[in-house]
Amino acid sequence: MLRLPTVMRQMRPVSRALAPHLTRAYAKDVKFGADARAMMLKGVDLLADAVAVTMGPKGRTVIIEQSWGSPKVTKDGVTVAKAIDLKCKYQNIGAKLVQDVANNTNEEAGDGTTTATVLARAIAKEGFDSISKGANPVRSPVCHDPTTKPIFCYFGALQLRETPAHW
Repeated sequence: MLRLPTVMRQMRPVSRALAPHLTRAYAKDVKFGADARAMMLKGVDLLADAVAVTMGPKGRTVIIEQSWGSPKVTKDGVTVAKAIDLKCKYQNIGAKLVQDVANNTNEEAGDGTTTATVLARAIAKEGFDSISKGANPVRSPVCHDPTTKPIFCYFGALQLRETPAHW
């Protein structure tokens, strides 16, 4: 255990002026394998279940507790997704991934966040199943599937034609 004067003597005077407050680094809790994937998938499922009830014109409304003021009543998928913060940090990682999908969909299209969330859950489940069966997590099997390869080539060719020459 280091005493404060010892720590301060070990610091250079320049760094002491720039960062007068001491910070303490704690160890990280790291998980690998099926346990980590299961916890992340549980977070994805929790968030997607909460958002999925708002899908479509017959979707239900959701009441969100706020730290200030009255509760918020909404049927917007991205609002529900943003409001979810899980206590388990591993489940929260999975939930944050799907929140990013909803946020990006909202920024790009302005609508369809609930559909994007449900699709993200399906993609995550299929991806985690493939990884647990030994698939390479870096290479997407969809891109190398003979049935979908022509579709990707077609959209890739369209994208190349639409790219301006000055880029």
